[in-house]
Amino acid sequence: MSPRTEPTADVLVVGAGPTGLLLAGDLAAAGVRVTVLEKRAQESNLTRAFAIHARTLEVLDARGLAEQLIATGTFLGRLRLFGRTWIDLNRLDSRFPGVLITPQYEIERLLEERALAHGAEIRRGARVTGLRQDAEGVDVDVEPAGDGASATVRGRYVVGADGVHSAVRTALGMPFPGKSVLRSVMLADVRLDVPPKDVPAFNGVAGGFAFIAPFGDGWYRVIAWERGSDLPSGAPVDFDSLRAVTRAAFGTDFGMREPRWTSRFHSDERQVPRYREGRVLLAGDAAHCHSPAGGLGLNTGVQDAANLGWKLAAVLQQRGDDRLLDSYHDERHPVGTAVLRLSGAIVRSVLAATPVSRGLRNALAGAVALAPFALDRAALFISGVGIHYPAPPGAHPLVGRRAPDLPLAETADGPDRLYEALRAGTYVRVLPRSVDARRADEKEDGVTTVTRADAAPTTLLVRPDGYVERATDG
Repeated sequence: MSPRTEPTADVLVVGAGPTGLLLAGDLAAAGVRVTVLEKRAQESNLTRAFAIHARTLEVLDARGLAEQLIATGTFLGRLRLFGRTWIDLNRLDSRFPGVLITPQYEIERLLEERALAHGAEIRRGARVTGLRQDAEGVDVDVEPAGDGASATVRGRYVVGADGVHSAVRTALGMPFPGKSVLRSVMLADVRLDVPPKDVPAFNGVAGGFAFIAPFGDGWYRVIAWERGSDLPSGAPVDFDSLRAVTRAAFGTDFGMREPRWTSRFHSDERQVPRYREGRVLLAGDAAHCHSPAGGLGLNTGVQDAANLGWKLAAVLQQRGDDRLLDSYHDERHPVGTAVLRLSGAIVRSVLAATPVSRGLRNALAGAVALAPFALDRAALFISGVGIHYPAPPGAHPLVGRRAPDLPLAETADGPDRLYEALRAGTYVRVLPRSVDARRADEKEDGVTTVTRADAAPTTLLVRPDGYVERATDG
């Protein structure tokens, strides 16, 4: 196909998981032509991810979706580390101080509905087999499910959000360095006759570990791993083995029964060296993968998409230089690295094999429990609320930080709080309450202006993804 051929879409998003769907919805809402290519011919009601942390709920709140998602699951205010050591999420400075337990397909459903409502196109049964890029766009080879003929589609940009086995990453020849962490982890959604009193429940012993979390509708997710097991990911889960590992970890299998879904997976720690290669970008598990410890995978991917979407829209609509896309790598690659380190530290603690190493682990966890500052820092990172981006030297301390959901001055039909204002998909300028009323009424293309309700004298310019770009006092 000639480079001068009209693109099929401004952006081709490969992968219809949470990362790709949120990105597609953001782009379509901004008026960008976007097509999602998904190799699965049908939507799946199966799920691996199930934990939605506070910052991801804030991202969804800025799109009007958080309350709908919360209605589908169970909201928990704390996470368990080891023994009686818990991370208290209730103390987070967020509208959502906790973690939501809900199946991944619920967030996918809401994000797909939003993307379609804004005009995104979703092509299912479209498997990407190769790509080539030039100075003006990217040609993507697509093989349809069934007997259809292969085709080439073209976009001005392509985003690979197609998971650990990313076809986009492979087509780029991008290395994915790292190593295997866990093999043959068992997953199941089950009923329990006598559920654990404290959920989520976790325990690790010499022979493995088990984790149990409630969905809130009578079903529970069980994750279990047995040391020495090396069955392939496609091997069926033996329910008796799952119950045996759970009994070894907790002393009971809680009357586990009626598995509605089982699966296996193996977990790697990997990250690409670059999130951008010309007009092709990588996001979510296509860019980074790690153990399920901490429930950080889906959340990191969604936040990748929130960071990237407004930047792509700005470049495509000539409101930003192409170099703006480099900041996506600069901001999100260090976050991916930190997530790998944290989830890796957690899982290595879980896998402590000897009584001595488990004793040291529990002693350390107990010591951390006596240091609220350390637990608060862990809560800030795991929740995503404490993640921030680099700021230039001499910048205001708030620059690069996540903007809190500030209450806004009452108006006849305006938003009541900052995250409602962010639903416009624009920058939001937050003026002090004392500002001249005429200035508050100033209009600027691509910027929504609001007035804060509190007495703070700080003016903020908040990016569409909810991070502070500029701040001035007085």
